[in-house]
Amino acid sequence: MIRIAILCAAAVAATPAFADAIEGAKSGAEILAETTAEDWRAIPAEETLVIQLESGKVTVAFSPALAPNHVAQVKKLAREGFYDGLSFYRVIEGFVAQGGDPFGEKKIRKAKKNMKAEFETAGDDIAFAALPDADGYAPVSGFVGSLPAGHDEEAGTYWHLHCAGAFAFGRDDGRDTASTEFYIALQPQRYLDRNLSVFGRVIDGMEHLQALRRIEPPETKESDIGDKIVSFRVNADIPAEERVDWEILDSARPAFSAFVESRRNRPEGFFYFRPNHIDPCQLPVPVRKKTPA
Repeated sequence: MIRIAILCAAAVAATPAFADAIEGAKSGAEILAETTAEDWRAIPAEETLVIQLESGKVTVAFSPALAPNHVAQVKKLAREGFYDGLSFYRVIEGFVAQGGDPFGEKKIRKAKKNMKAEFETAGDDIAFAALPDADGYAPVSGFVGSLPAGHDEEAGTYWHLHCAGAFAFGRDDGRDTASTEFYIALQPQRYLDRNLSVFGRVIDGMEHLQALRRIEPPETKESDIGDKIVSFRVNADIPAEERVDWEILDSARPAFSAFVESRRNRPEGFFYFRPNHIDPCQLPVPVRKKTPA
């Protein structure tokens, strides 16, 4: 059975005229402060990726529910050491940071040379928390595994949105031509939805990606190839004493719905205009470092 939960719209109408706080409403920070352990879902170390740059670490949460084959591909490449020593060789302001092997010189040992597209995925066991708000790029938008996603009820498919931090594979014109080259959206690029396979999202270290040197793809092997990827590791492969484990606010829990509503009409007195609307790309998905038992 397809599981679709509706994240209810705010009971409070938009109030554009006054900066008075909405009586009784809690801010997002207050809601998060009141959450219990049951409101958070541990992200398995096997489903997180750590990209070590010279400037710091970037952590990506995978989404095996919507693009399992792409998740398996990048994990194999990481475990082969494929990306170690390569770079972010295409970094376009306001668009994406793309990394990998620009000249196709490194050999792939266990991963696939071409991937069948996973632009969108059908499945009766996909839990989708739907938003009631209109979305210009998807019939319905919401969250799968707490990450922004779209849903087409007629087609029965789901896909992750190209919000800032979306982690995906690039490709040639052919649908099934993704292989090794990945990119991370620096800003929302929703027009790319359902055209490329998004299979994760940055949950920590986005500031290091935004600080990457802007660069066009190299034309020759002597060209500048951008900032270096020091290492590229599945989190489960990092020694336990060095590893950081993560939790994410569970989109199946009432606390997540309450957090969404706190961002629909911000209750803080600072806000004069409250639009009674939520854009899933503007909702910071709450994560926290897991406290050792």
